[in-house]
Amino acid sequence: MPTPDTPQKNRQAYWRENLRIVAWLMAVWFFVSYGCGILFVEQLNKIELDGFKFGFWMAQQGSIYVFVVLIFIYVRLMNRLDKKYSFNEKDEPKTEDESQEQA
Repeated sequence: MPTPDTPQKNRQAYWRENLRIVAWLMAVWFFVSYGCGILFVEQLNKIELDGFKFGFWMAQQGSIYVFVVLIFIYVRLMNRLDKKYSFNEKDEPKTEDESQEQA
């Protein structure tokens, strides 16, 4: 039998997992953009990609591609998290603006 604070615990667990996902994705993005583009550029420049040095490519384009991929990964992970905790946009209460738009 659920207790009155079960929805609050559910929301806290959801938020905790959301922050964990964001932290991991930000760590990957930091490593790729700062690490591959600045810190490890000399080592990566020893590798050539279609005539361009890989460190240069990562600094100019690779980090942007990784960022876009991370956005799609975030969307997929958040959809799974929403299903896990049974959060659905349809279940959320409507704001005044949304109620007035439908009238």
